[in-house]
Amino acid sequence: MKTDLTNTTSSKINAALVEARRAIGSPAVGMVLTLVIVTDEANHYDALKAAGDASREHPSRILVVIKRPGRSPRERGDSRLDAEVRVGGAEGSGETVLLRLRGELAQHAEAVVLPLLLPDAPVVVWWPVDAPDHPARDPLGALAQRRITDAYAVERPLRELAARAASYAPGDTDLAWTRLTPWRSMLAAALDQARGEVTSAVVESEADNPSAELLARWFADRLRVPVEQVVTAGPVVTAVRLRTAAGDIHIDRPDGPVATLSIPGQPTRTLALRVRSTAELIAEELRRLDPDEAYAAALRARVTAPAAGHGQPG
Repeated sequence: MKTDLTNTTSSKINAALVEARRAIGSPAVGMVLTLVIVTDEANHYDALKAAGDASREHPSRILVVIKRPGRSPRERGDSRLDAEVRVGGAEGSGETVLLRLRGELAQHAEAVVLPLLLPDAPVVVWWPVDAPDHPARDPLGALAQRRITDAYAVERPLRELAARAASYAPGDTDLAWTRLTPWRSMLAAALDQARGEVTSAVVESEADNPSAELLARWFADRLRVPVEQVVTAGPVVTAVRLRTAAGDIHIDRPDGPVATLSIPGQPTRTLALRVRSTAELIAEELRRLDPDEAYAAALRARVTAPAAGHGQPG
């Protein structure tokens, strides 16, 4: 069921949600959290599609905040809230509200969002693009237990990571880190099986990839070894090599969804290691709302390059 509201208020939106629930014969609210997406007109469709797919695993009230402050003094002075309420249908058991904040109201999105949050349920805020410099201090970010950014979506990802490190607060995370979960799981399992101490590491990826940078920092933090970063055609991370006295632990994914794992003294294995969709990444983040200490440590770690002539990939 879809309801369009023009020049409306938060109380009228809440009433429309209740009425829509009754109309489809499901007055009870079974949502487990509120997901607030802060985006623009150009990116809201893709973000909403990903969030809707993720909500099949985590039934959510999805609030899409689209700010339209206007360019002229007249447009900025015309404060208005337009909303689109969707319940059932493609949204399944979830609820979706598109909020278009016009004029001065765009500067006070938290006043609109606060009355629409589910009572006694966690709040997650996601900025698909153009996240604030300090997410935890942002008026919307301050409402959330979890704040999701994406360094991959900006023009200068490594500068974005530096800003994230400077402003980090418990509850912050970034999809560049979430993309590494399969890599980190496989590497941790490989280290449990291998013998010998790791002396250096190599990370191969496309240029300026924030996930590769975070992986290199993770090695620097956890293994305390120098890390070399090698540029390839991508996508994302294409190979990792951990050097030990017994030989290299090597995961190679040149392209496609399949990778190979080599551990000294063991046969080479084939692994499923595809690039995951945004919906899968968001679904993973919604499974845990506690502070990610591993992300915080990797974000702040410093990478030391190997000495010249040492640790070149073979």
